[in-house]
Amino acid sequence: MLDDGTPLFAQIAERLADLIAEGALAEGERVPSTNELAAYHRINPATAAKGINVLADDGLLEKRRGIGMFVASGARERLLAERRKRFAERYVQPMVSEAQRLGFDTDVLVELIREAGHAQEGARP
Repeated sequence: MLDDGTPLFAQIAERLADLIAEGALAEGERVPSTNELAAYHRINPATAAKGINVLADDGLLEKRRGIGMFVASGARERLLAERRKRFAERYVQPMVSEAQRLGFDTDVLVELIREAGHAQEGARP
C-alpha cells in the first residue's frame, strides 16, 4: 500500500484523508490509533503519529482525551471542497487555456468532455 516516492507520514495522512473523502471513515468515527497504523503498515509509531497529526493540524481529526482521534465534523466536505479546487487548478484551468489557444469555443470544449465521459462510461465493466 505504501510506496517509495513520498514520506511515509504523508502517505498515512493521504490514505486517511482518502478514507474520509470516500466516506469510509465517517464524521465522528474513530480513526485507527497510532499503534494500529504502525503495526498494520510495519512502520514506526512516531511516523504514524506524524501522519495523524497532519490531519489534526488541518482540523480534519479531533482528539478526544483518553479515547483517541476521531473524524471532525465537516471534515469530508472540507476535504472535497479542497480537492475540487485543486482539480480545477491542476486540470480544468490548463485545459481551458489550451482549448483557447487551439481556437475551441466553450461549446466545443464541453462537447469534447461529454464525448470523453461517454467513452469512459462505455468502457466500464
